[in-house]
Amino acid sequence: MNHEQMSGLAHAAHPIKSPLDDESVRQLLEHGIPRGDERVLDLGCGGGEWLLRALRTHPRLSAEGVDTSEAALRQADESASRLGVGTRLALHCQDAADFRSEHSFDLVLSVGATHAFGGLLPTLAAARRHLAPGGRVLIGEGIWEREPSPQAVQMLGDFTDLATTVERVAADGWTPVHGHVSTRRELDDYEWSCWGSLASWALDHPDDPAAAEVLGTAAIRRTEWLRVYREVWGFVSLVLRRTAD
Repeated sequence: MNHEQMSGLAHAAHPIKSPLDDESVRQLLEHGIPRGDERVLDLGCGGGEWLLRALRTHPRLSAEGVDTSEAALRQADESASRLGVGTRLALHCQDAADFRSEHSFDLVLSVGATHAFGGLLPTLAAARRHLAPGGRVLIGEGIWEREPSPQAVQMLGDFTDLATTVERVAADGWTPVHGHVSTRRELDDYEWSCWGSLASWALDHPDDPAAAEVLGTAAIRRTEWLRVYREVWGFVSLVLRRTAD
């Protein structure tokens, strides 16, 4: 089973694919689209869950999503049609770093996808190219809440603590106008959901050739979370505006 298939199973019950609950997502979107008629872009949209929620809530809003996964975009398109918002959603199957548009956007999203651009600041640089004057960026990034072990850094990446993350963003010319640090409940709910969904699929499909692999992966990932990074890793979501727009 390839990575995309495994990820789809893991996030079946948590389509936002980040450690955020529904209320946190709602509040972040409200701070990102204060008027309700914005043009929104998601760089690395996956199944389009952020865009679908924004479109459902704001009938005057239009949105575009970019992702390399044909399967995820197909899912987003089908969901948009089912929800009656398909005419306001455009989807592009390509590398988000290569995406270009003839128009700018009032909100640019990239939550949990900064690895696609090589980190936090390169992601903000990519977002800046698409941002309309006075527009906002909604970005989600991992942080270290305590000093990580070398194993945790190797496993998850080269993050910084919350204060340093915000300082780096500010030094790059951005001002946070809203933020949310995922709670312990959000973080734990996300991990339990991911690895529980994988395990459940394997147990429900014992005759599938991939069942043993999927069940083993769920056990490994659950142990890594509990033993390596549960006490040190966190997640911050920031709504940003250009300091000197």
